[in-house]
Amino acid sequence: MTQFFQIHPDNPQLRLLRQAAQIIRSGGIVALPTDSCYALVCQLDDKSAVERLRRIRDVDEKHHLTLLCRDLSEIAVYALVDNRQYRMLKTATPGPYTFILEATKEVPRRLSHPSRKTIGLRVPENLIARALLEELGQPLLGTTLILPGEVDALTEPDEMQEKLGRQIELVIDGGACSFEPTTVIDLTGAEPTLIRQGRGDARMFGL
Repeated sequence: MTQFFQIHPDNPQLRLLRQAAQIIRSGGIVALPTDSCYALVCQLDDKSAVERLRRIRDVDEKHHLTLLCRDLSEIAVYALVDNRQYRMLKTATPGPYTFILEATKEVPRRLSHPSRKTIGLRVPENLIARALLEELGQPLLGTTLILPGEVDALTEPDEMQEKLGRQIELVIDGGACSFEPTTVIDLTGAEPTLIRQGRGDARMFGL
């Protein structure tokens, strides 16, 4: 049975955050509010949970899953970041952006793109997501909560529990989120490339 936590968006309850963190450490998948859409997240190095996450979304290993990180220093552990890229990241984090960067050896091979060896990373602004990352002390692996055959992300926690109740362990009701996903920007080339226009303004990158 999927658990359902109502967590205050401005003052997240530590007791519930600790329970959510324990569910994730135990291999659980959680529906989590972010500063864009709701996302499905799991522990970074849990192979079984990652495989379940891909099955729920019906995506293969070529689909970038995203590392949700606490800050820029944590991004630098999992991605190769030069001075130019760092300056661009600094202007847009935390916020509703996902950046494609070259993965370091800290990223399990099964999580990076099989041919390009890249990974998507973001620093969320949502207080619940940030507080849960602090409680875990490591990044979360996530993907936008869009079900197979659908175009738009699920936005109502009650509906998430109804539709995913047998597939995930926890739904966090953190109030309203944006209907738009993150803006995805590839920083691996000489110039930034817009992969997906979402909630984040791409004009700050000249796009």
